[in-house]
Amino acid sequence: MSEDPRPLRYGETWVYESIVGALPGISLPAWAAVAIQLLVFELGVLVLAAYYDLWAAAVAGTAAVVVAAIGSVEMLRIGTLVRRIDVPGDYRDLLFSSNVEVVLSVLAYIALVTHLFVFDPQQGGETLVGRLFGPDQPILVVYLMLLVLWDVCYRIGTGWWAAITSLWRSARYRFDPETAAVLRRADLEILGFGLLQLVLVPFVLEFRVLLAAVVAHVVAVTVVMSLSVFLLGRQTTA
Repeated sequence: MSEDPRPLRYGETWVYESIVGALPGISLPAWAAVAIQLLVFELGVLVLAAYYDLWAAAVAGTAAVVVAAIGSVEMLRIGTLVRRIDVPGDYRDLLFSSNVEVVLSVLAYIALVTHLFVFDPQQGGETLVGRLFGPDQPILVVYLMLLVLWDVCYRIGTGWWAAITSLWRSARYRFDPETAAVLRRADLEILGFGLLQLVLVPFVLEFRVLLAAVVAHVVAVTVVMSLSVFLLGRQTTA
């Protein structure tokens, strides 16, 4: 993972980066922050799976932890790419300073929690929570599940916003070939993370609403980023 050579300034960072950078008395390189995130979450999944004998749920939990961790890596990589080149201030401000990704993440998380604990039980069949954790869900397990799911939703919300701002940028501005090449790489990173979320599909195959939401999200990101890359090529100066 490449590091941004310039010191990060608040206002041009993801919220995730700002939180890590604001920890008092702690200065962590990007790779260390991601490694700690992965270690803590995965250790929690394995310890609780062993204690409550929920090894089937541990597979789903590990998949979610991996998606969240790789999402952190992608956020850092995209941020580093955008910050190392000269891009329009409007684009940089929208991407990093607006915090719209947090709003989108909260909306996605509330929708997911509502589905898991209200919509799903009202259908009268087996719920996803019940399938993973049994009829009497341990409180600590549910707590960790909600924490990991928030991490996943935050990365997904960030991916949405990065995709939208990329399309807007590609449609509005023209770039020299060198700048366009870096932005194209950033767009492909966003696309790659969107496609990665398909690893969650096997765990929701029998839950049509969640399945449709995941697939529709991936398709939407793929379409938006493909269009952004296409327009970026059209807008590149000679």
